[in-house]
Amino acid sequence: MSTALLPAVAVHRSQTMTVLSLALLLGLQPVTTDLYLPALPAMTQGFSANMVQAQLTLTALLLAFGISQLFWGPLSDKWGRRPVLLWGILIYGASAVACALAPSIEALIAARTLQGIAMGACIMAARAVVRDLYEPVQGAKVMSQALSGLGIIACTCVPLGGFLTDLLGWRWALSSLVIFAVVTGLLIFFNFEESLQQRNPQALQFKNLLSSAKIILRNPTFQAYNGLSSASFAGLFTFLATSAFVFTQSMGLSKTVYGLLMVSMSLSYILGTFCCRWLLLRISVQQCVAAAGLVSLLAGVLMLFMAYWGATQAWFGAWAVMLPMNIFLLGHGVHQPCGHSGCIAPFPEMAGSASALNGFTMMVVAFGIGTWIGTHMTNPLQTLAQGLGLTATCVALIAWFGVRNLPSPSQPKLTEQSALSK
Repeated sequence: MSTALLPAVAVHRSQTMTVLSLALLLGLQPVTTDLYLPALPAMTQGFSANMVQAQLTLTALLLAFGISQLFWGPLSDKWGRRPVLLWGILIYGASAVACALAPSIEALIAARTLQGIAMGACIMAARAVVRDLYEPVQGAKVMSQALSGLGIIACTCVPLGGFLTDLLGWRWALSSLVIFAVVTGLLIFFNFEESLQQRNPQALQFKNLLSSAKIILRNPTFQAYNGLSSASFAGLFTFLATSAFVFTQSMGLSKTVYGLLMVSMSLSYILGTFCCRWLLLRISVQQCVAAAGLVSLLAGVLMLFMAYWGATQAWFGAWAVMLPMNIFLLGHGVHQPCGHSGCIAPFPEMAGSASALNGFTMMVVAFGIGTWIGTHMTNPLQTLAQGLGLTATCVALIAWFGVRNLPSPSQPKLTEQSALSK
């Protein structure tokens, strides 16, 4: 091999390891929230718990996930990404063991809350690493690759959770999270070097926290991309919160068919991330987001049409719900990588704090949507359509009147020194 090619090969291998690590870290979210869903009925019955307690195992995790990032972000700006990642994955693994061995529903809720705190550390730091290593446009491409990996992981979560629950019981489904944590932790421990080049010793001081938050929240670029990623995630969360009621209760589909529908949704998301990378090679990030905004709006309008007119027709079926949802996931596969990288792009020295505020906003919006769904679930299909129609409209408006009017970021410069170059 020519020695002239060695630096390029090293950079390619380094970026591949970066993408793999990011995919596993970001994949903690679907693994933690989706894999245990098929086990939820058996788990509730096993503990003789009520539905409120069962739902609290998810909502407590999401609240802890969102709030904890406000602490982990500044901490990573002060001490670096590596210690936050290592402590986060260690706590996550310990909490996963506690979940699998929980003697009561109250203990499970407490363990899931701790798991959400640990998940906040890992996912927040993973997003910040992208800004440490890459310029904005290149960062969006790398993030889309990592989210493709997340989509692949998400494809397996519901079917695997159902298989393990039916074959071995719900505790084994929760035990699989321990294995995932161990594999991810070993990869980070042996391959990840610190990506933060300049630390901020004052990051955790109260005055500095307020000052950093004001700077980030007042930045038009952060506002636009934060709104974009939060609104798009709210649309996805609307589907996740209502889909089981729509397909298994209203339509009477089996859990197996429901799991396959969820797989198709993940595949559409993966395709969306591939489309994102293809578009970024040809047009700007702003144009890419604007085009995807129209796709999201089409999905919302089509879902409203199917719910209020199509549902009365003889040809109506599960496909009529999944068609607009899969279209929405195509747009979501563009909005999420562009949104996450866009939020942290203006803040190379505060990437952890910016990532934390973005993650916190997404969880607050998701909690608000979940609360609204819980009080309006008279007709699950119409609730899904109303929620998706609203969030899709917000996505399109933010894409066209927010993101599209932002100045173009600088052209990408491939970083030859990666944190994964050991």
